[in-house]
Amino acid sequence: MTERVAIVGGGKIGEALLAGLINAGKPVRDLVVVERSAERSAELVDDYGVRVTDDVTDAVDGARVVFVAVKPDVVDTVLQSLGKADDNGDEERITVSLAAGVPTSRYEASLPAGSPVVRVMPNTPMLVNEAMSAVSPGRYANDDQVALAVRLLETVGKVMVVPEKSLDAVTAISGSGPAYFFLMVEAMIDAGVALGLTRAQAAELAVQTVKGSGVLLAESGLTSVDLRAAVTSPGGTTAAALREFERYGLRHAVNEATAACAEASARMARRPEIEGSRPASPFTPESGVGG
Repeated sequence: MTERVAIVGGGKIGEALLAGLINAGKPVRDLVVVERSAERSAELVDDYGVRVTDDVTDAVDGARVVFVAVKPDVVDTVLQSLGKADDNGDEERITVSLAAGVPTSRYEASLPAGSPVVRVMPNTPMLVNEAMSAVSPGRYANDDQVALAVRLLETVGKVMVVPEKSLDAVTAISGSGPAYFFLMVEAMIDAGVALGLTRAQAAELAVQTVKGSGVLLAESGLTSVDLRAAVTSPGGTTAAALREFERYGLRHAVNEATAACAEASARMARRPEIEGSRPASPFTPESGVGG
C-alpha cells in the first residue's frame, strides 16, 4: 500500500485502525492522525511513531484517504475544516466516515462538488482486529475508490459492501450487536452466581463458552440452527433451557430490539444535528460505533 492516509480522531477506534494499518505493512510515514488532546497525542507518538497534528487541513494535505473517526455530533466541525482543505493533486481525496448515523449526503453537501465519500458502519471488535464493517458508497465514489476503502478496513476485520439504505439494518445487527452479546454474557454470569458459582467462576465459564461457540460457528461451516440442534438432546438439559427462552419470548425480544435500533439509526440520519451535542474537543471521542 502506498496511499497516504489521514485519520481524524485519535480515540480507540482511530487507534485500532492505525494499528491495523501498521500491522498490515502500511509505512508509518504514510500515516497521520488528527488529535487535539496533547496527552493522547503523546501516547500515539510514543506507541506508534506516527505523526500527530491538531490541524485537520495540515493532516489531509496530500492524503489519498481521510478516515473520519469522531463522534457524530462533531462531524460538522470536521467537515468545516475538510471543506477548506485544498485538493490533493491529480487524485480525488476519498473521505471515509466511521461516524454512526451520518449519511453520505451530509458530507457531500459540505465538501467540494463531486467529492467521493464512503460511509462505514464498523463495530467495537475492531479493537481486536475482528470488526464486522459494512461499507456504503456515496453518489460520487467509484468502484476503485470503494475497493480501496475496503482494502484498508480489512486490516481490522471483515468488510461487506451494502447500499446505504441497508445501513440502519446493519447497525441493528452488527453495529450495536456487541452490546446485545455483552448483555447476554452479563445475564449468564448473574445466573451462574444465583446457582452457587463464584462470580469469577461464572465469568470464566460464560466468556470461554461464548468465545468458543463463536469460533465454532465461524469455522465449522455449519449454521447456527445445525449447531444448536447438535447440542440439544430430546428431553435433555439444553432442551429444558431453550424451552424457557422460547416461553419468555427471546426471539420476539430480539426482533423488537433490532427494530428499535434500526429506527433510532434512521432518525439519526434524518437529523441535521445530533441531539445532546456538546462542544467538547472534537477529536478525542470515539466515532460512536453502534450509536
